[in-house]
Amino acid sequence: MHVETLESALDSFISEGLISEVLHMVKSGKEAAVYCCRAGTAIDADVLAAKVYKPRSFRSFRNDAMYREGRVILNRRDARAFAKRTEHGREVGSTLWTSHEWEVLSALFHAGADVPAPIAHSSSALLLEFIGSADDGAAPILKDCELSATDAAAIYERLLRNVELWLSQNIVHADLSAYNVLYWREAPLVIDFPQAVDPRFNFNAYSLLLRDIENINRYFARYGVTENASELADRLWTAYERP
Repeated sequence: MHVETLESALDSFISEGLISEVLHMVKSGKEAAVYCCRAGTAIDADVLAAKVYKPRSFRSFRNDAMYREGRVILNRRDARAFAKRTEHGREVGSTLWTSHEWEVLSALFHAGADVPAPIAHSSSALLLEFIGSADDGAAPILKDCELSATDAAAIYERLLRNVELWLSQNIVHADLSAYNVLYWREAPLVIDFPQAVDPRFNFNAYSLLLRDIENINRYFARYGVTENASELADRLWTAYERP
């Protein structure tokens, strides 16, 4: 990402005393780059994670309309620009994804889900709890971990409890896999929620829930997990619809 864009994205965090400097990049993906930042004087922490979205990043989501179903743009000018795919419309689209992830993370964190604590956000970045340590670096993703059978079983059950908790908050992750679960201090923390959907308004929610569970089951199969994804999805969905 261009330095000026990075500075612009983080400027409000710096001016508010939340971060004092960018230390290094943690990872870079198609939609965003994550940076380890030294915390500022306004917050009691050593380091924080800044997730900075890349310009026009969410055009890389395939079938993004599937995730956007049920989301409403109230500002008529913005809605027209978004529908026409103008330059302003693309900016509106990127901001929508950013704001959506912030709202989802905030709701889930306050509900007690295993997600990083949200600290602040701008139109193009999120400031989050850094999962890891200043000395040892960022926590590894689950995909890169070797677990004991006992630990794997415990993590699997904890992830399923999270999926159930998310549903109680009207949220389906919609892109859950071992690539966006961090493993830290023997516990999983789930990241990357921009595409999360609301099952009250998105007709794709059940199929996305099933896909999430299939992805997790596929990873944990190496540790002996033999649960049926369809049965699990049905059970969770039924409990969600008939609390």
